[in-house]
Amino acid sequence: MVKKKTVNLSTYLSEIAIHGIQEKKGHDIVRLDLRELNSSVSDYFIVCNADSSNQVKAIADSVEDEIYKQTQTNPWHKEGQENAEWIILDYFDIVVHIFKTEKREFFGIEDLWGDAETTTYKSA
Repeated sequence: MVKKKTVNLSTYLSEIAIHGIQEKKGHDIVRLDLRELNSSVSDYFIVCNADSSNQVKAIADSVEDEIYKQTQTNPWHKEGQENAEWIILDYFDIVVHIFKTEKREFFGIEDLWGDAETTTYKSA
């Protein structure tokens, strides 16, 4: 008998988002697990960066497309598309942060959530 590995919805969404980021060659992909922090913000933050505003937009579009294809879910809230220096896609259980490289360094979001378990992913 084969045991099936069960994955909760927020973990599944985070994996889809990471795939969408990798499809558009996002850099320094990190998943912050906020579940053990008793955070009411979200289960996961997904953070990555890109070299240009065009790439930031392309990554955001890819994440939205991948999640919609797999779950028929749109983000509850999104912002930052106008200048595309930091786009946030909020799916309640996961929040995806896509930065231009210099903005990510400036805001240091990983430092703000330094107690979170961190998983790093390779760019595709």
